[in-house]
Amino acid sequence: MTKSELIETVAQRANITKNRAESVVNCIFDAMVAALERHEGIEIRGFGSFTIREYRPYNGRNPRTGKAVSVARKRLPFFKVGKGLKALINNKEES
Repeated sequence: MTKSELIETVAQRANITKNRAESVVNCIFDAMVAALERHEGIEIRGFGSFTIREYRPYNGRNPRTGKAVSVARKRLPFFKVGKGLKALINNKEES
């Protein structure tokens, strides 16, 4: 599902205009990004949780040249699937 498909679905289910649905979706995404920027986790019961994982710097290799490359410290978002979502997906695959 793309962002535009999500907006379309929200507009239809909530019986609102696409412009209003786009504002709602953007507001939710903006709030999630802001929380992650503040190093706060996001937990949506039955769906999953988003956290930030910190990675130390390390020495890697350029796969094309084989030359050693220094990789800087970084933080990346990580998503862990919730039990409810996992169960829904697994139950639907069995049908």
